[in-house]
Amino acid sequence: MTLDIDKIREQFPILERSVGNRRLVYLDNTATSQTPSSVVDNIVSLYEHTKANVHRGVHTLSQEATDLQEHTRRRVRDYINAASEEEVIFTRGTTEAINLVASSYGDRFRDGDEIILTVMEHHANIVPWQLLQRHHDIKIRVVDINDRGELDLEQYRSLFNERTVFASFAHVSNVLGTVNPVKEMIAIAHSHGVPVLVDGAQATPHLAVDVRDLDCDFYVFSSHKMYGPTGVGVLYGRRSLLETMPPYQGGGEMIKHVCFSGTTFADLPFRFEAGTPDFIDIAAFAKALDFIEAAGIENIRRHEEELLAYTTAKLIEIPDVRIYGTAPGKSAVISFNVGAVHNYDIGLLLDKLGVAVRTGHHCAQPLMERLGIPGTVRASFAVYNTREEADMFIDALKRVAAMF
Repeated sequence: MTLDIDKIREQFPILERSVGNRRLVYLDNTATSQTPSSVVDNIVSLYEHTKANVHRGVHTLSQEATDLQEHTRRRVRDYINAASEEEVIFTRGTTEAINLVASSYGDRFRDGDEIILTVMEHHANIVPWQLLQRHHDIKIRVVDINDRGELDLEQYRSLFNERTVFASFAHVSNVLGTVNPVKEMIAIAHSHGVPVLVDGAQATPHLAVDVRDLDCDFYVFSSHKMYGPTGVGVLYGRRSLLETMPPYQGGGEMIKHVCFSGTTFADLPFRFEAGTPDFIDIAAFAKALDFIEAAGIENIRRHEEELLAYTTAKLIEIPDVRIYGTAPGKSAVISFNVGAVHNYDIGLLLDKLGVAVRTGHHCAQPLMERLGIPGTVRASFAVYNTREEADMFIDALKRVAAMF
């Protein structure tokens, strides 16, 4: 199947706007993707016609809203090939999903326990585990990378010992674009009886994900990176583990019965969904999944890989450009610097020319420290980006670089 990118772009009106009197070239997709009209229209329709709290009422609107939310849960189950919808928990995003696991599963950790992370993790997969150290003397052990941005698997193997209780790592690096060998890494962890959380925020928009094939214990991701609404995330958890975990938050929806002498909790998945959820945006997330599946995740991947190769070849022709992350098979992310020019200056000047890129440490300060730099410029692609836009980006960057 050949993608009709023009038809796809028609679904994203924001791509027609101008910035600095120039047509917008949006290359900050790793931070958040744009949202097609089908999702936006669905949100408006839901607010106008089907707004009522879910799982709370017997009236028609409540039942309709509940059915729509649970339809999305089933769609997510199918998208990641979970065994059942009870293993799909809605959160506010990847960050909350990791915090949920760290707080709830981490409740069993004790002094002397060890957790394995990697140097390329997003802050959201570092800080929640550090917060556990306020209560227990837990040691965090860190896997390093090589010069291409690939994890040192031999070091990873060597970090497991009788004190290791958990491992957590990104499927795809948000800075380097490295696609980690997570299936192999999970198998190594499981050979030591250690459960694994995979941060899939940068994987689910670009790669086919099968949690049962990976055999992961937890997998987390966000809607807003998948052409969907903001404020919606997913925690997949292996049922046998979720059933052993205490609730993350208390309140409505997550209970069976409450009295002052004690409370009993709801079954999965509602035990971890306290309070009124963002049921409108959760329902609309199904439309984003429809958009991805209509395009085809493999078609999206191939298109983005072609853009990555095309842009990288042109980028390295610019004097003094250094790219960070050159692993084979990497995702469509290019982090780079130009000589000694500060990444903020490049980003600001590119914006004047209509090109939106991300600058800074990308919520990955330990990785920046490992690389010996304060930050990078990051250009990242989505299905609606084109070669013409890549050329516009390269031409703009050449103009900016010539200023220094």
